[in-house]
Amino acid sequence: MARWNSCNILHVAPDAKRLWQFDAKGGGFALHRELRVAHTEKLPAKGIAKNWSSLWSPKLNIAWLPAENVFLRVVELPASNFEETLAMVELQLEKFSPLPVTQIVWTMHVIGTHTAPAKGDHAPESLQTVVVVIVERKVVEEFLGRLEQEGFLADRLETPMLDQLEVVAPTDDGVWLFPLSLAGQSAALVAWWFGGVLRNLSFVTLPAAGDRAQELKDQLAHLAWSGELEGWLTAAPKWHLVADPVNATEWENVLRAALNETVQVSAPPAPATLAAGTAKRAAAAEKSNLLPAEFTAQYHQQFVDRLWLRGLAYAGAAYAVGLVIYFCAVGILGYQTGKVERAVAGISNDYTNALQLKAQFGVLQERQQLKYAALDCWQLVAQQLPPGISLDRFSFANGQSVTLSGVVDADDITRIIDFNDAIRKVKVNGQQIFNPEPDGGDQLTYRNQGNQADWNFGLELLRTEEESE
Repeated sequence: MARWNSCNILHVAPDAKRLWQFDAKGGGFALHRELRVAHTEKLPAKGIAKNWSSLWSPKLNIAWLPAENVFLRVVELPASNFEETLAMVELQLEKFSPLPVTQIVWTMHVIGTHTAPAKGDHAPESLQTVVVVIVERKVVEEFLGRLEQEGFLADRLETPMLDQLEVVAPTDDGVWLFPLSLAGQSAALVAWWFGGVLRNLSFVTLPAAGDRAQELKDQLAHLAWSGELEGWLTAAPKWHLVADPVNATEWENVLRAALNETVQVSAPPAPATLAAGTAKRAAAAEKSNLLPAEFTAQYHQQFVDRLWLRGLAYAGAAYAVGLVIYFCAVGILGYQTGKVERAVAGISNDYTNALQLKAQFGVLQERQQLKYAALDCWQLVAQQLPPGISLDRFSFANGQSVTLSGVVDADDITRIIDFNDAIRKVKVNGQQIFNPEPDGGDQLTYRNQGNQADWNFGLELLRTEEESE
């Protein structure tokens, strides 16, 4: 039972559908909710359907079979484990089944064990009482078809009559009658306990008309004769009636008239109590089940397929939501981009005009600077030129290159060398005017021609970043 988290018990009664929902607690099941649903209405899908949560919170769905479709047989077998007991019942199934074995589904429930008296030289034998539940396969399939229309996929099929026997648990010998309705006819389940052991289970019916007491007496007499023949009915039984007030009034009067004996009346367990007993018993039950194996496999496959389809649906929905978000984001960004593009288009002419004006201003500014750069360079050269050195050519090109050439006496070559070094290092207002590096402009060259020498060198004008801008 530890693997079950909840349990649903469905009873399709003649007047309505009754659903009990239990939560697994403390080794048993606690009633969570009880519903009564009209036959014209659907069962609440939320409570009975299995979904993703059923993977980690397993749910057990159980349906009660109608009593008129169930056959009960009591069998005594040697005490053994479940598998061996199941095999022993299967070997004897043809003997006590009212229908061909190929046309039935069956299960079994062990009521208890007892020790049989020793016979002759044989030692006392440990026996177990087994109730075999038999149902026609066609009836089960039709019943499951009706449940499927309600959306109820059963994990097990059970009968509450077994739980009635468990709740009563008699301590003395006697006969217990449990009134019920069989296909709309008044009937009762008759349980015979003798020697502290359940010996027989059978049904008796009350006719709608005629001598009801005599009819009931004849049916009970046949059951008593069967017990005497089998040897377990050795004394007059005590009669017990387990019924609600309405059925108790009807059945008590008929029983007393038929048997002319005292009948002890007790209240039956509440339907919710029987449902809780069914839930506990079914959760702890072995593999034996009235639900055919092919239906179990079919329901499991439907459950798996449903999970896959829902998973795909959720994934598709998430993908669709992602696409919507994506396209909304693309639309918003596209709108913003278009807005920016329109703004850019609106100011593009002004921007182009501004660039042209800036370029023109730069040209004019550069012309203004170059206008005086040649004169400044000429002034610096004139100031630094030593006496006795002739300057024949002064060239100012590209706004940056200055070329000087002239004539000097052959004996005064050192003076032109000093002039070259001095002019390169000259500063105005603390700022270097020419590039002092050796590669800044053309190097000094000279050539002797008799008593004179021709000299030539170039300078590179340094322009600050502010001037260039």
